[in-house]
Amino acid sequence: MLSTFDVRGRTVLALHAHPDDEAIFTGITLRRLADAGARVVLVVATAGELGESRVPLERGRTVAQQRITEVERSAAELGVARLVLLGQRDSGLPGWASGTHPRALAAADPDRLARRIARLVEAEAADTMIYDDEQGIYGHPDHRATHRIGATAAGMVRADSYRVTVDRERLRHHGPGRHLVQGAARSAGVGFGRTSDEITLTVTGEPDTVARKYAAVTAHASQIDAATLPGHDFASVYGTEWFRHDGPPGLLHLCNRPPRPEANHLP
Repeated sequence: MLSTFDVRGRTVLALHAHPDDEAIFTGITLRRLADAGARVVLVVATAGELGESRVPLERGRTVAQQRITEVERSAAELGVARLVLLGQRDSGLPGWASGTHPRALAAADPDRLARRIARLVEAEAADTMIYDDEQGIYGHPDHRATHRIGATAAGMVRADSYRVTVDRERLRHHGPGRHLVQGAARSAGVGFGRTSDEITLTVTGEPDTVARKYAAVTAHASQIDAATLPGHDFASVYGTEWFRHDGPPGLLHLCNRPPRPEANHLP
């Protein structure tokens, strides 16, 4: 892909709670940064092991192992240069007893994990971080935890921060349940996203980048049934990603190009 912007020599670190979050919420952004020459470092805090696998697992293979394999495939689709697994345990939905497990991300010391992320940012010479917004996108305990960890780490290293969210007004316009976050929020019994006027950056995808995002999302076959995704209409639902950002325009603002008219469907 030929890019109209060039960020060679820049590094961005994206922190996500579970395998599949990187594809669903930031797949276009990460791919476009990679295509433009940035080094993309993806950190995934848990293996999402409390989810059930919707595909049969090989004998002796765990859900965690399956999901790690899937995030590796997704990362390759998105142009990720380095994948780091923090090794915390999935906390489960709000109110679940699993959230108090000693290794659960939601119960972990955010300062300890933030120091680990900060050391990684410094080692990679990253100047930009991506992590969930203050609401955890939709209120999942692990997403809220990644916000606390990411915000603390960014403050330690003074990295420019982009906080991931979704535009709930736009998603509701497409109808209930079209985007995976709508179903996740309903299962958790929480709200999701922000109003349009709360979002400070919108990144849109062109056909080739949207196709890469589709491949990354569907790489998570143990969690996501491709048949439930909007096929021809995938780009209209998933072809935009949303962020909150303070201060002057930074690295991700370079990704902010309007989509071409033909980006309304998968190639």
